[in-house]
Amino acid sequence: MKTYKFLVSGKVQGVWYRKYVSENAKKHGFKGYIKNLPDGRVEAVANIENDDRLKEFIEILKEGSPFSRVENIEIKEIPNIKFNDFEIRY
Repeated sequence: MKTYKFLVSGKVQGVWYRKYVSENAKKHGFKGYIKNLPDGRVEAVANIENDDRLKEFIEILKEGSPFSRVENIEIKEIPNIKFNDFEIRY
């Protein structure tokens, strides 16, 4: 199990992006959180079991809500954090 941080840029604030990602991450069994950043990006942190699951989570981030537009996703492995659920943070 690894923990990754994703920084998502584009039209991702004020367009139901966090709600969409949170609901789909929960549905697929991911644990972690998503939150808006002051610079207009969205940060997501998640526990990922393997490369296939990493690709699955990235697809959820890329798809976003119908009103969002993802332009870039930066991915970085970070020290392991254990999450019990997937939540929206404020």
